[in-house]
Amino acid sequence: MRLPMHLARELEASEAGSDKFTESTVIEFGTAREVLFACETPLEFADQLRLRTSDGVFDIRASVVAVQYQPGKTIVAARFREDVPNWIIKP
Repeated sequence: MRLPMHLARELEASEAGSDKFTESTVIEFGTAREVLFACETPLEFADQLRLRTSDGVFDIRASVVAVQYQPGKTIVAARFREDVPNWIIKP
């Protein structure tokens, strides 16, 4: 699939003073409900994310449902928090 995305972690209200991280990543695999990708920042189960393309056509929220830590990167499975019909074929 190899779909480039911009990743942002959505912070809780209690973390309002914390820095929000952003990074570029590539979705390696996706279905109508989930995506798999690698990132440099360690994420945790249930973290809330925002994924969007550089042109803003695709902009969706997701929740982390699984992580695998490897040296220097984290492999992440995230589930969309809302329905995204035909997202894979959107320009």
